[in-house]
Amino acid sequence: MRGAVALGAVMCVVACGGGKRDADSSSGRAASSDLAPATGASAAPTRGNPRTVLFLGTSLTAGLGLEADSAYPQLIQRKIDGLALKYEVMNAGVSGETSAGLLRRLDWVLQHPAAVIVVETGANDGLRGQQVSATKVTIGRILERIKKDRPEARVVLAQMDAPPNLGKEYTQAFHAMFPALAAEHGVELMPFLLEGVAGFAALNQADGIHPNVVGERKVAENVWRTLEPLLTVNREP
Repeated sequence: MRGAVALGAVMCVVACGGGKRDADSSSGRAASSDLAPATGASAAPTRGNPRTVLFLGTSLTAGLGLEADSAYPQLIQRKIDGLALKYEVMNAGVSGETSAGLLRRLDWVLQHPAAVIVVETGANDGLRGQQVSATKVTIGRILERIKKDRPEARVVLAQMDAPPNLGKEYTQAFHAMFPALAAEHGVELMPFLLEGVAGFAALNQADGIHPNVVGERKVAENVWRTLEPLLTVNREP
């Protein structure tokens, strides 16, 4: 059963790496694993010189607690390969990262050209109860920097939610922040990343926070519904 307590537990610690901050994330210095091609793709390779789909995110994107080939960006790569699309996924997820941490490392991660950039951030700001107005400014700066440095990229912002124990006023403001940012900066809004997964014990790891292998497949489906039209609109015959 999906209850308020279970959902609160999930969103209260979502993407925080089980409470352990990544040292490189807190300093703004990129770790060696911050930007890596997705592994475990299907046997059907993409053709020619693939363009990049860059995932920026927290432990939800990094795939904390999962095998390297089971995180949702890697599952997206398999879907891409299955359709013989010319895209290569790059996973730049860092456990424990706040929006401020992502902003600090943008110079490094944006060195690589990208056709599509997916931004999954903010949940750890909610975990810490940071002011929504401050988080909104930071994510806005992230989107501005991406647009400035990679104007050719289609940008997708993932909807995240704050823990309900912070109160109705906070959670409503936090939720509303994402569509407002998407509208202000002209980016695509992806529905809640953990829709149909958060709060379901059978779809999460023992910590009750991060999706397990089955739950991660559901997350990948959530992401794919937004990504597929962006990747196939100009598909070669």
